[in-house]
Amino acid sequence: MKNYELVLSRVEADLAAGRLRLGERLPGERSLAEQLGISRPSVREAVRVLEAMGVVRTATGSGPESGAVIVAEPASPLTALLRLHLATNHLPMGDIVQTRVLLESWTAREAAHHAGAGDLVAAEELLDRMDAPGLTPEEFHLLDAEFHVALSALAGNVLIAAVMSSLRTAIHGYVLAAVPNLADWDATAVGLRAEHRSIVGAIRAGAGDEAAALITAHIEGFYRAAQLR
Repeated sequence: MKNYELVLSRVEADLAAGRLRLGERLPGERSLAEQLGISRPSVREAVRVLEAMGVVRTATGSGPESGAVIVAEPASPLTALLRLHLATNHLPMGDIVQTRVLLESWTAREAAHHAGAGDLVAAEELLDRMDAPGLTPEEFHLLDAEFHVALSALAGNVLIAAVMSSLRTAIHGYVLAAVPNLADWDATAVGLRAEHRSIVGAIRAGAGDEAAALITAHIEGFYRAAQLR
């Protein structure tokens, strides 16, 4: 097993056991090296691979913002391959938005037709976490990207779910970069929360066309409000 696979396996195990959650930091380099029986340079190499895969985001330095932060849960090998590919390619923002509209409107419609009430639990848990007071824009948008990926998985199409998961880092990046363009982030966050709840409500009610229209308006509305080009 390659070194990055050892670190990835540890991340997967810790996420499954609840020892790590989205937005939390990986153990320090020395700690991981000792736990996994690999060298510290090997840990650094592994973290670089995980960052290219979109699983972690790193910040240099020694302060509270340094280290590797979990920004996405690991998924299938196909998703990992797509993440590695997308990480090496510049994606125009407009193309990302158009792709999101195409994929997410279809998955919302399909989810409304096929998903049961129990299938929505994970998405609703993410919405509850987005309601927590004091979230920074980055924390909010990490959960937001995870929410959209969770919805896409409800359609039952493995390939589309993998593509959406692979786009998660690109989506989070352009959305977070847009925050300074917003006149009132707090008001925007309130509106986004309400739109998320409406989308889930339409899916739960089996209203596929309504869910597709709501998620399209949600994506395109943010794009316009943030004056993205």
